[in-house]
Amino acid sequence: MKKYLLLFLLLLTPTLALAHQPRLATSNPIIVTEPEISKAYYGQLAGEPVIYKIHSDKAFALYVNILLPYQETGTGALPPRDISATVSRAGEQLAVLGGQDSNWEKYHEEFGYDDYWRGPEYKSQALAGDYEVIVTSPLNKGKYALAVGEIESFSFAETVNVYKVLPQLKRDFFGKSPANFIYSPFGWGLILLMFALAFIVGFAYRSLAKFFAERSVRGRSQNIGKRDRLIRLALAVALFFFAILTTWNPLILFFSGFCLFEAIFSWCGLYTALGKNTCPV
Repeated sequence: MKKYLLLFLLLLTPTLALAHQPRLATSNPIIVTEPEISKAYYGQLAGEPVIYKIHSDKAFALYVNILLPYQETGTGALPPRDISATVSRAGEQLAVLGGQDSNWEKYHEEFGYDDYWRGPEYKSQALAGDYEVIVTSPLNKGKYALAVGEIESFSFAETVNVYKVLPQLKRDFFGKSPANFIYSPFGWGLILLMFALAFIVGFAYRSLAKFFAERSVRGRSQNIGKRDRLIRLALAVALFFFAILTTWNPLILFFSGFCLFEAIFSWCGLYTALGKNTCPV
């Protein structure tokens, strides 16, 4: 499975070039490790500023950007865009990004297929030392995303983390259904990957059963009738929608694909193991 995900990563390289490693900002202060590696911290101000601490023993490229979730307002007034990020070193203020008077731009990110209000960026070849980024607003309320670093890097573990975090962000940060993740290359890519694996496993299992038990019920290429096929089709659809509406669990998507395989080819893996047959032919 790991090698298939790594191959999938290679296919998504053009998209990953636009991506940040997603992080949930659940503590305060937050220690930013490897500050040159591109990461996006998703958090919410809850009555006090959130502090991001950066330490480097050598000179490094410092990049910071503040973003807010984009909200459609119809004919109503825009929600306040008053969250700011103050970058400082050893008590010396280097930049203030965002805030109510800032020039916020609408920004669409293809990686997660989400819309943001994007504030100013800060770029600098920073000296070694300790830095702080303080995210705050007049009332210290509101959702934000803090992007740090510009070097795109996605390992296998980070890819797994994307599938764990992004559906949750759809629901809690953007106020959307997790099903919206299907528009992201990572979303539809996961579906294609899991369904392809399910069909490969199905063909392999059926071929092995036919080879080793050719003259018995277990070796039949078809072992379920119309009623059982419809049940498996319904189960495939139910598992699919359950997955994309909740956690996007790859295992659930795999079994959805496997049920679809059984429905298409009139063959059941469980019936093969039990030696059962409901196919009238």
